[in-house]
Amino acid sequence: MEPAVLGEYYTVAGTGTAEIVDRRSRFLGAVAPAADEQEAQAFLAEIRREHWEARHHVYAYVVEGGRIRRCSDDGEPQGTGGKPVLDVVQGAELMQCVAVVTRYFGGILLGAGGLVRAYSHAAARAVEAAGRVCMKPCVLMETVCDYAQYGRLLPYIAASGGTVEDTVFAEGVSLRFRLPEDESARFEKGLADLTAGTVSARVTGYRHVAYPADPAGK
Repeated sequence: MEPAVLGEYYTVAGTGTAEIVDRRSRFLGAVAPAADEQEAQAFLAEIRREHWEARHHVYAYVVEGGRIRRCSDDGEPQGTGGKPVLDVVQGAELMQCVAVVTRYFGGILLGAGGLVRAYSHAAARAVEAAGRVCMKPCVLMETVCDYAQYGRLLPYIAASGGTVEDTVFAEGVSLRFRLPEDESARFEKGLADLTAGTVSARVTGYRHVAYPADPAGK
C-alpha cells in the first residue's frame, strides 16, 4: 500500500460562518474543508440554495494539494471578490478548503476598494470562526503481543506520537494504532529493540489525521 501522496498541510477544522454589514450590504462568509473540486462545488451549490435571493456568491478554493486553485467574482467588478477571498485562503496557508462570501446588496455602491475590504473581511472572519488544524499523514499499523509486552508497548506507542485506535484481548493482545508517517521507521526499529525482536508491526494503510495548529498558526 502506497504512503500518503499529500504531505502535511493546514485546513479549516470544520464549517465556519461569519457576517459583516457595510453600508446596508450584508456579506455572509462561509468556509469548509473540501478534498477536491467536486466537494468545493457541492458546498458552493449548497450556499446558493440556502441564499437563493442573494445577488452574488463570490468564492475561492484550493484543493487537490494546491494543484487546483479557483476563484470567481460572480458578477462583481473584476478582482474585487474572488481574488481577495483567495488571498485570505492562501494567506492562512490553507489547502483542501473552500470559501464562499454571499452578498445581499443594500442599495449603496461600495466601490472597488470597499468591495475588496468587505469580501476579505467576511472570508477572514469565517476562517477564524472555523479554526485551523494541521493535517498530518499517518501510517496505520497493527501488532500482536503478549500481556507482559503490552504493558511496555502502550507507553512506547504514546511516546512515539501514536494513538491506539482498537485493542482486542484474547490469548495475546491485538493492537491497531496510528503514528505520524515520519515516525514510523524510528518506531519499528525501537519496537525491535524494546521486544528483542519478538514483536513487529504491520502497516495496514495511510490516513491524514487532524492535529491542533500551534499558537503561532504554524
